[in-house]
Formats: sequence, structure tokens, C-alpha cells
Amino acid sequence: MTVSPVVPTTKYTPPPRGWYKRNEIAITPWLFLAPGVFFFVVYVIAPIWQSFGLSLYDWNGLGDVTVNGEYVGLENYNKLFGLNGERADRNFNISLWNNFKWLVLYLLAIPGGLFIALFLNQTVRGIRVYKSLFFFPFVISQVVVGLVFSWFYLPNDGLFSIMTGWFGIDIRGGVLGNPTWATYGIIAAGLWPQTAYCMILYLTGLNAVDPEQVEAARLDGAKGWKMLWFVIIPQLKPATFIAFVVTIIGALRSFDLVSIMTGGGPFGSTRVLSYYVFEKSLSERGLQYGYAAAVAVILFLIMLVFISYFLWSMYQDEKGAR
Repeated sequence: MTVSPVVPTTKYTPPPRGWYKRNEIAITPWLFLAPGVFFFVVYVIAPIWQSFGLSLYDWNGLGDVTVNGEYVGLENYNKLFGLNGERADRNFNISLWNNFKWLVLYLLAIPGGLFIALFLNQTVRGIRVYKSLFFFPFVISQVVVGLVFSWFYLPNDGLFSIMTGWFGIDIRGGVLGNPTWATYGIIAAGLWPQTAYCMILYLTGLNAVDPEQVEAARLDGAKGWKMLWFVIIPQLKPATFIAFVVTIIGALRSFDLVSIMTGGGPFGSTRVLSYYVFEKSLSERGLQYGYAAAVAVILFLIMLVFISYFLWSMYQDEKGAR
């Protein structure tokens, strides 16, 4: 009988891993994000930074800003707000106040979209036709909306003038020709497609409402407004969040309807900050790119306040859900 030799056993040692393999889980998501981050920095962050720099110059847009422009520091901001003995820019104040009107009244699109969505969420005959009619304003161009409402507001032949005439109401110069009412007429035109957009968001949110919670609330005697306020609306929080963000940003950057319907008139009463930037830079009365950049910076900072708040709220919600 022969005894086989004992083979010494050695513990297997895996080859050393490289730096990427050791950090693969942490690095891989950033590799997927890298193209988006690159384009975001080039096409969003860089222009914002350039606008900040340009707002410190007096430049007419011809040639290089550092060669043909004059560095004036914060002088453009002093002219806007009337600091250091400068006279405040009346057109800027009007534009800022009109943006505030847009911001407040545009929020009516959110409850309007909610109630239309609640109506369209029913199972009644012909509901698809109603959905198509309410969805229609969202898919047409803002230019078309502006033209349609311009005809609607015509002083003598417009449908709005005819309808107000039935009640003995006469708006001098028509809605768009009256400095008092022109801004409100444009906001009403903007609310039409914006309400349709909020309606779409809420229709999507209503599909995700938990039917078991609704049934449990019915068994507890909840109905009508109590059902809506305590059961339905809390489950629509994600849709409401998106509706607020989109509506506020849309109100602050309103430009196309003002340009199409009034061109900032009558007498500059319907200007908003975005249209004032266009007037000071690209219009025939403009070529004040440094001053226009200062107005754009103010508009950006206003937007940044709301965007930061919404991002912080979203971060807190996600943090609380962990």
C-alpha cells in the first residue's frame, strides 16, 4: 500500500483590483451623468456667468465687450433701482410690477386645472370629446393663442366687446388698448393653455390615487369637500409640486404673449422683465446690452429664489421618505 504525498494547501488570493474597480459603484452613475452635466454647464451655467459679467459694462453689442465696452461696475444696477443719486428706471419698475401680477394671477391655473381634471375623471358619455376640447389649448402655439385673443379683444368687432356690450360695459380703446386692463387681458390669454397643462398633470395624478383610501374614507362618512381636501388632494402632492414649479417659471419668463398681443404697449404698460430685456438689447431702440444683462440678472435672481425653495422642499420630502 502506497501513501500519496500530502500536497500543501495554499489560500487563494485574488489579484489586486484597480482604482476604478474599487470605486465602481460610486463612479458609474457620474459617468452616465457626465454628458448631461457638460451640456448644462456649457449652455446654462456659462451664459448665466457671462450675463453677470456683461451687466458690469456699458456695451452696444458691437465688437468685443472688453475692447469696445466701458466697465462701469454696478452703475447699471444703480440706474435700475435709483441708487447713488440715480433716478430709478420707471420702465423697470413697471415691468417688475407686471411680473408680480403675472406671478399671482397665473397661479389660478392650478386650482382651475384641478377642478377640470376632477370633472374629466368621471366615466360619463362623451368624456373623451370633453378631454380633447380641454387638452386643445396646450398643444397649440403661444403665438396662435396671442393672435386668437387679440381678435377676441378687438374694440368694436371682438367677441369680448360684444359680450360686455350686452351688460352696458364699455372699455375705452378695448382691453388691449387700455393701459389699466391690457396686462390682465394678456394674463387671461396665458391662463388658457396653462390651465390645460395643469389639468394634464392632475389627470395623471388622479390615476395614481389609491382607491382603497377613497373607499375607506367613504365608509367613514367622508364625501364632497371633505373627501377632496383630506383624501384626494394629499395624494396629488407630486402633481401640485410640478404644477407650481412650471406655472411660476412660466409667469416669470412670459414674453411671447406680450410681444404678439401688445408689443409692450399701450404706453409701455404691459412690459415684463423678459420683454424689457429684449427692448434694451435687440430692438431698434435698444443696443444697451450691459443694461439689458442687468435686468436679466435681476430676473434670474427672482427665479432662483423660487427654484431654490422648490428644490429644498423636494430634498426635504425625499429625506423624510427614507
